[in-house]
Amino acid sequence: MLLRRSLLALAAAAALAAPAHAQAPASKPNPVVIITTALGTITVELAADKAPITTANFLKYVDRKLYDGVTFYRASKPPGQAANDYGSIQGGLRDDVKKKLPPIAHESTLKTGLKHGDGTISMGRHAPGTAQADWFITLGDMSYLDADPKDPKNPGFAAFGQVVEGMEVVRAILAMPTGGAALNAVMQGEILDPPVKILSARRV
Repeated sequence: MLLRRSLLALAAAAALAAPAHAQAPASKPNPVVIITTALGTITVELAADKAPITTANFLKYVDRKLYDGVTFYRASKPPGQAANDYGSIQGGLRDDVKKKLPPIAHESTLKTGLKHGDGTISMGRHAPGTAQADWFITLGDMSYLDADPKDPKNPGFAAFGQVVEGMEVVRAILAMPTGGAALNAVMQGEILDPPVKILSARRV
């Protein structure tokens, strides 16, 4: 009888201890990249858990150091917007086709659940599925860039991360002069002159 009680006590103790040894492995943290510019650093956390295709594409450019020496070349604000707290800045390889990797599939915000808010990093593109090397950072609520659930013709842009440090640098870039020559009418009055150099982009 005593032996049976001892065995039951050991079994109970083992059952209580089991969860401590059988915990699910911690989820892998999302990657963080520091973008060092001539005006300071911008730190972004990439949503690999929600936008894996877009994040992996961005990291390919980072790991191959393809963003070193390129620029933020565009700063866009709505007409009449004077304050530097609403708009977007865009950077990347621009027309350097030799360094561009193949286009990636479009990750809609309807699929990822991400939104274009203050400090969102998102991919530039023409048609869905054409995004390659250029990306932008938003300032303020720019939810109109999200996919419209009521309009299949508006797939939005592919958000894939968030600025966690350095929004003051983003605002400083948005405030820079934009008298540069535009490649097309859409960018008229939005091309930085001079552009802001990106010295490096590195994983933390």
